[in-house]
Amino acid sequence: MKISVCIVEDNEQIRSALEQIIMMDSRYKMAGSFNNGEEAMQKIPLINPNIVLMDINLGDGKSGIECVKFIRPTNPDILFMMCTVYEDDEKIFNALTAGANGYILKKTAPQKLLEAIKELYEGGAPMSSQIARKVVRALQNGQIAEATESNSTKKTLRNLSSRENEILQLLANGLLYKEIAAHLEISQETVRKHVYHVYEKLHVNNRVEAINKFFER
Repeated sequence: MKISVCIVEDNEQIRSALEQIIMMDSRYKMAGSFNNGEEAMQKIPLINPNIVLMDINLGDGKSGIECVKFIRPTNPDILFMMCTVYEDDEKIFNALTAGANGYILKKTAPQKLLEAIKELYEGGAPMSSQIARKVVRALQNGQIAEATESNSTKKTLRNLSSRENEILQLLANGLLYKEIAAHLEISQETVRKHVYHVYEKLHVNNRVEAINKFFER
């Protein structure tokens, strides 16, 4: 089954380039493309795509973060990847808090973008490496949530296998699936399976929530 993708981007050239990237790979299909937030908020729930590539600053005064906030609560199966030029900490955390599942930069190479979409669809939470490191630093500095001593969290983390703990530590260090696979000398698919089990055991849905639990221990 093809992965259906919608694009929300107000810059015509960038939107067209993203459309071409999606259409050049037979694993994906273009489900819709919008140049403003208002139209996106109306039509994306009707289209119900697997993935939405969402710009942050949209020309009609709506932000991509507002769009995610509006669509996500009633459409929990739609996954949102922020695709933006911004590496600003506040924008990153606002997007993730709104319900974004991934965050990559527009300068990301086409093949890496397609890999990120696939990773998101398969249950990952892809981020450009520089973004992931910002998230990790923020967690360490207590910007997202204060670390709390939680017996239940400690107990849950103890339920992880040694390999799962090892992979969670590497996720917390900002490594991507590909980098973890190379470091541990295992396949990316094996990494994905371990991450899936980590999410299950920690009762979380993405990398950010998993790392947050890691630092709460």
